[in-house]
Amino acid sequence: MTDFWPDNHPPVKFGKIGVLLVNLGTPDGTDYWSMRRYLKEFLEDQRVIEEPKWKWWPILNGIILQTRPQKSGKAYEEIWNHERNESPLRTITRDQGDKLAKRLEALGSHVVVDWAMRYGNPSIKERIEALAEQGVERLLVLPLYPQYAAATTATVNDKVFDVLKTMRWQPVLRTLPPYHDNPAYIEALSISLKDSLSRLDFEPEMILASFHGIPKRYFDMGDPYHCHCMKTSRLLRGAMGWSKDYMLATFQSRFGPEEWLQPYTDKTVERLAKEGVKKLAILTPGFSADCLETLEEIAGENGDIFKENGGEQFAFLPCLNDSDEGMDMLESLVRNELQGWI
Repeated sequence: MTDFWPDNHPPVKFGKIGVLLVNLGTPDGTDYWSMRRYLKEFLEDQRVIEEPKWKWWPILNGIILQTRPQKSGKAYEEIWNHERNESPLRTITRDQGDKLAKRLEALGSHVVVDWAMRYGNPSIKERIEALAEQGVERLLVLPLYPQYAAATTATVNDKVFDVLKTMRWQPVLRTLPPYHDNPAYIEALSISLKDSLSRLDFEPEMILASFHGIPKRYFDMGDPYHCHCMKTSRLLRGAMGWSKDYMLATFQSRFGPEEWLQPYTDKTVERLAKEGVKKLAILTPGFSADCLETLEEIAGENGDIFKENGGEQFAFLPCLNDSDEGMDMLESLVRNELQGWI
């Protein structure tokens, strides 16, 4: 092709396929201003908080952003990766990207893997532009959310489309569909779950599958998230050979006064302890990587709730992260979505 270019034609990189992993986001530090920047970007997203600006912005800027950064900063400090000076989510997502790139080397050097955050750094805009500079003409974006929600998968896609709107030479785009019922995902969860349970020094009397919550109003307006979570739970129970009474699906991380999807994880943990359950384990299958919501909220806060109300042995079971089974799943999803491009 270059044989037909005139001598003065500027150099052009082309012909590459990009794979971009995208997770929720992370602050750059635990200090007030780092937390404030992160929370502002996150909570200004109208996919996340579906309220009129005239109603929400005074609350956000006048109250929440004045007090929440300190509280959130303290919570992040408890789980911070001080060796790399970053959150666990950034560490794990980078490791997932590095391992996926290694696994896809067999496809050829024209396949380029990168990673980004919906909120915080590295941004989606930064990484898409970096991929374009490398000659990426076809782009597969992977929102790392197994269950679709407008506040997660859709807002990643929105941001990708916003970036493409600014580009003169846009790459061809594919986005990963929800994989809540994908056999590779269910298999990875079951392998990880069996391994985690085998490492415990007790046998749980019950297990909770805790998913991040959304306001019930979003579900009533047509968001399929609740249905996806319930299907994941049903398929995972089937893969493990468990009854509905042994593993319950619950919802965590509610925010604000309105009703969210129920049953609530913290209230369920408290109830089970008071009813005499002494040994409990919680997994978080909706999270692709351990983060504040799993390490601090579930392993920390809910573990305390359980023991304060009569429970004795509690375990948090880690996410898939960059485990072999987790990477097997990601590789399977990517190879499937790249069909016709490679």
